[in-house]
Amino acid sequence: MQRVLIVDDERLVADTLTLVFQKAGFNAKAAYTVNDAMKSVRTFRPDLLLCDITMPGKDGLVLVNEITDELPSCRILVLTGFYSNLKAVREEATRLKLPVSILTKPCQPDDLLREAAAILAVA
Repeated sequence: MQRVLIVDDERLVADTLTLVFQKAGFNAKAAYTVNDAMKSVRTFRPDLLLCDITMPGKDGLVLVNEITDELPSCRILVLTGFYSNLKAVREEATRLKLPVSILTKPCQPDDLLREAAAILAVA
């Protein structure tokens, strides 16, 4: 069973996405901060990281960089609800060590699951 770590500072969003992935047959776990996510990475060893970009403290791009160092086999899908950040997120994603897929919030669960399955199929 493929493991998905969902990171969003909005607990309702993270918990809802965790349920969506669990119902689709994934082993999914939520984290609400970058620091908690990094602790989970070391024990949970996700196949896919699904993370928000804009979070208090360290943001999602910092998390992506840390995870690519810690667990280079992990695939990454980032979500952003701020369209004003989209260009900067895309530019930063091109500098990362691993390819990163980007979706904007809100998105339909079917679209999210389809994108996650496509990313994991390439892994």
